[in-house]
Amino acid sequence: MAAAESCFKIILGSSSMARQRILAEMGYEFTIMTADIDEKSIRKEKPEDLVTALAEAKANAIMARLQHTDILENVACPTLLITADTVVVYKGTIREKPCNEDEAREFVKGYSGGHAAVVGSVLVTNLNSGASKGGWESAEVYFHDIPNEVIDSLIDEGIPFKVAGGLMLEHPLTLPFVDAVIGATDTVMGLSISLTEKLIEEALRQPGSSPRVQNMS
Repeated sequence: MAAAESCFKIILGSSSMARQRILAEMGYEFTIMTADIDEKSIRKEKPEDLVTALAEAKANAIMARLQHTDILENVACPTLLITADTVVVYKGTIREKPCNEDEAREFVKGYSGGHAAVVGSVLVTNLNSGASKGGWESAEVYFHDIPNEVIDSLIDEGIPFKVAGGLMLEHPLTLPFVDAVIGATDTVMGLSISLTEKLIEEALRQPGSSPRVQNMS
C-alpha cells in the first residue's frame, strides 16, 4: 500500500531513530509520541510473547495519554498508532538494552565470531475504528570477529545502550563486521517493512467495535 492511496494519519509510538527513518523511507508522514513505560515490569518467557506484550503496553500507554488531548478532534481521516518492540536472543537468552558498561561489553563481545537472533513485533491500532492488528518477525545475524578496540569505541559512543541486545546493525563501526543477515535487515533495525505494510492495510480494512480513544480533555 502506497502512502498516497488512502487518507490516514500515523502516530509512531517510538523514539527510535531507526524506526523513524524506516517509516519515513516507506513514504509516510507521521507524528511521534513515546510511551514511557517500565519495560522491565513486563516479563514473558518466549521472546515473541515479550515483544508482543511490550508493543501492546506501549500502545495502551499512548492511548491513555491521547484521551487528554485534542489530537483526534475534527480529523476526517483514520488515525493509526504504530508501536513496536525488539529483543535479541543469544544462546537462548533474551537480551534487551544493556544496563551498564560491563553488560554492554559482554553483549557485543559475545557476538564476535558468532550469531544472534532478533525478534521484533509491530502493532497497528486504528484509533477511530478500534481495530488492532499485530504480528512479529525474526531474523538472524552472523558476525565476523569484532576487535576489542571497535567494541571500546561503540561503548564510548554509548551505542549499545540505545538498542536491544546492544546490537545496532547499521552503525558504521558495526556494519563491516556483519557476515550475513538471514531475514530482513529492517526487522533487525526495529521495524519490519513488509509486516508494517500488511498490518496498516489490515487495520484500515477491518471494522472495529468502537474508537480506542475517547476524548476526555
